[in-house]
Amino acid sequence: MRVPALVLAAHGTRNPAGAAVTEALAGRVRALWPDLDVRAGYLGLVAPSLDDVLAGLRGEAVLVPLLLGTGHHVRVDIPAAAASAGPRLLCRTAPALGPHPLLAEALADRLAEAGREPGSPAPVVLAAAGSSDPAARADTTRMARLLALRLGVRVEPSYVSGRGPRPGEAVAALREEGHAEVSVATYLTGPGHFSESVRASVSESLSASVSASVRRRVRDISVSAPLGPHEAVARLVVRRYQRAATGGCGHPGTSRTPVTSDGRIRTA
Repeated sequence: MRVPALVLAAHGTRNPAGAAVTEALAGRVRALWPDLDVRAGYLGLVAPSLDDVLAGLRGEAVLVPLLLGTGHHVRVDIPAAAASAGPRLLCRTAPALGPHPLLAEALADRLAEAGREPGSPAPVVLAAAGSSDPAARADTTRMARLLALRLGVRVEPSYVSGRGPRPGEAVAALREEGHAEVSVATYLTGPGHFSESVRASVSESLSASVSASVRRRVRDISVSAPLGPHEAVARLVVRRYQRAATGGCGHPGTSRTPVTSDGRIRTA
């Protein structure tokens, strides 16, 4: 019996490096499961669109959002794309990738690559894209706790957009408390506008307090790269796919019935 196709539903970015990350992650997933039909579709800005990818499929497919929280895209846009596929394609949608311990593993590795010393007691700022959706913000808070458990240090969530402290503000607050070293974990799937905004926010914070930094001998702030095609992220994609494909429960629930009475796709 043919297994459902795995469709990576990515946000999309004008930055070519961002799209390259999605394709590289798809390649890693194929390496983990060589016989699986793995495709990538984008919600905007990049081709092929998610609608076009689904239009080229028949039978069954599992959509795995390459998104880190349960926001508007997961609740509305991805289900709408799945519904547009019509009766020829039975779609299930997995939950957003985050929060999950495998992402904490990837974030810890990226911090190490950025120069954070193993066992460092320095606090960390988790820099997320941000959302007006309370569920997405709660997901980021939970991810901060998972990273704190992984590293054994304090982790403060921050947001590039929406409500809450900006990454630079969170860094400044920790420095005002007297922390000589702070690391910033970029909680984004790939490079693009948001990752550039993380670095800009932190840079502005450094510039605004350079004299105070010299007086307190504050070290430079290390900012990690986005998650990218990390092996732990690829493993998480496969887990999300497997659970949705077999009818496992995520948040909310999974059903083999693709469309509810109000025309929405039920999500795993």
